[in-house]
Order: sequence, then C-alpha cells, then structure tokens
Amino acid sequence: MSRSDMSDLEWQFIKCVLPNKSRGVKRVDDRRVINGIFYALRVGCPWRDLPDQYGPYTTVYNRFNRWSNAGIWDDVMDAVADACNADLVMIDGTSVRVHHSAATLKKMTADDAWAARGAD
Repeated sequence: MSRSDMSDLEWQFIKCVLPNKSRGVKRVDDRRVINGIFYALRVGCPWRDLPDQYGPYTTVYNRFNRWSNAGIWDDVMDAVADACNADLVMIDGTSVRVHHSAATLKKMTADDAWAARGAD
C-alpha cells in the first residue's frame, strides 16, 4: 500500500457515490483506479508514468477525465464532508505566491528589528 492509497474507512465513504454502471466490459476496480489518480496528483507525474500497480494509465486518466466532466468529484467531496460533519477549507500551495525577494531576505535579530524601528 502506497502513502497515497486510501484506507478501508476512506473507501467506505467514497464508494457509495461512485457511478457503477457497466457497459458490457468488465469494470476495472474503482479503488485501484482512484488510488492511481491520487498518486498521479500527489506526485505530479504524467499519467503515462503511473506505476503498474494502478492498472493501465489510460484507464486511470479516462476515468479521472470523465468523472471530472460529470461532477463526480464534487459528490465525493460532499460525501467526505458529510462523513466528517465538518466544513472543509483547502488552500492550494500553488496559488500562494511569495515575492521573489522574500526568499533571500536576511533574517533580522532582535537588535536589528529594534534599530529598524528607530527606537532609542
């Protein structure tokens, strides 16, 4: 089991909201596919570079794409929120920007901060 794989409890909350219509072809295990989706999103790898344990990358990508267009991920988030009885607040780290000079600033000591304020 990978770090990004769902626990049994998490799977119980999610599986009830997933579509389960079969189109004649035997359906690939939803849990394995979702674990593959989580892995790709967490690691940031291209779909083509998914490990074999998650099945064919085309299946993982196609299911992610179809469920995104159909709004299934919204249903999944609602199921998780209902299970926790809490409001969810998320911050995406890619949208939080820091000015480029903030990364190279010298750390101030207490004496430097006091001098910068102009106190005697």
